[in-house]
Amino acid sequence: MIKCLIVDDAPVARDILLEYCKLLPVLQVMGTCGDAFQAREKLQQLQVDLLFLDINMPMLSGIDLVKTLRNPPQVIFTTAYKEYATDAFDLAVCDYLVKPFSIDRFIVAVDKAMEKMGSPAKPAVDQNHYVLVRTEGVVHKVNNDRILFLESSRNNTKVFTEEGTLLSTVPLSSLERQLPPAVFSRVHRSFIINLSKVSSFQGNRVFIGKNEIPLGGNYKNDFLKIWGL
Repeated sequence: MIKCLIVDDAPVARDILLEYCKLLPVLQVMGTCGDAFQAREKLQQLQVDLLFLDINMPMLSGIDLVKTLRNPPQVIFTTAYKEYATDAFDLAVCDYLVKPFSIDRFIVAVDKAMEKMGSPAKPAVDQNHYVLVRTEGVVHKVNNDRILFLESSRNNTKVFTEEGTLLSTVPLSSLERQLPPAVFSRVHRSFIINLSKVSSFQGNRVFIGKNEIPLGGNYKNDFLKIWGL
């Protein structure tokens, strides 16, 4: 087991990392912290092998936190700002994840940390994290990390995945109850998106690859808070 600590001042970002960690049985989350000072206290109390660390935090940044540690654990920086990359790698960290990042990119970062720790084990994704999509006469088991977004279509739901589109015979609200709220967010009364798949957003539009999704006025503030804006 790799004992890890999540440090980020954005609650939703912490929740997403926690959900990702749950998908890798090799990771044991020892706690979550909202700032660098809480993290310092935890690091003094607990044995931590791996630190998932945000950079842009109030008072003391993630980079400055690492500089204060005599024997820091392995570090994976998680941030929305690419410009910190040079400073981060000067500290010989394992990896640098730019938000929003996908589960496969997260696994690559964990693999790098495990290599540095000399662990031969490879993290396996827990296949129990899925949603059951009922179409006409068939129930499809779809892993959450393959879902891009969902769109309400009258009493049905279109489920857009990396492999294609499924038309579910149940309403969007029913599927929403199966989805982990830390990873999936409603951005419009007719749309729920996988936050880890967002490539960009502008004005009242969210982009997942080539797909353009409307960002409803009632959901915009919550959506921006997710990214710390």
